[in-house]
Amino acid sequence: MTWPADPILDTAALRTLYGCFPSGVVAVCAQGPDGPVGLAASSFTSVSMDPPLVSFCIQNTSSTWPKLADLPRLGVSVLGSAHSVACRQLASKTGDRFAGLDLATTADGAVFVEGSPAQLDCSVEDLLPAGDHQIVLLRVHAARALPADEPLVFHASTFRELVRVA
Repeated sequence: MTWPADPILDTAALRTLYGCFPSGVVAVCAQGPDGPVGLAASSFTSVSMDPPLVSFCIQNTSSTWPKLADLPRLGVSVLGSAHSVACRQLASKTGDRFAGLDLATTADGAVFVEGSPAQLDCSVEDLLPAGDHQIVLLRVHAARALPADEPLVFHASTFRELVRVA
């Protein structure tokens, strides 16, 4: 195969390209003045151990992020393999994103999806502009993990299960 002399980098081609890389999915949620507010993000990653920092990316056009950005604490739930319906709900632009979800809320307002393999209680550390997105840098204040639970994996615009290889 010959490398293309003039690669096409339109939005559809980039979406396909980026979809080749599997990722986990997190719910970023908090208690707002009118109840829980949240979104799903597949761009979550660890950043630093000292200080403990993680990040995710959010589109500049998000209507949910402005409702979360100034809240004191955000709950980041690493969604598990049983959370595909919850993920689609949290990513939806209409309807009650939290209908039927089992939630836990901290005294500081971080909201977690119960049954998730990992939960991180965070605050916004910094926002970094990145094209049509922002990189949201979060400081981790507390966390808990259940590493035996399988994570939800997003790949090629669909959910997948992990298979253990030798």
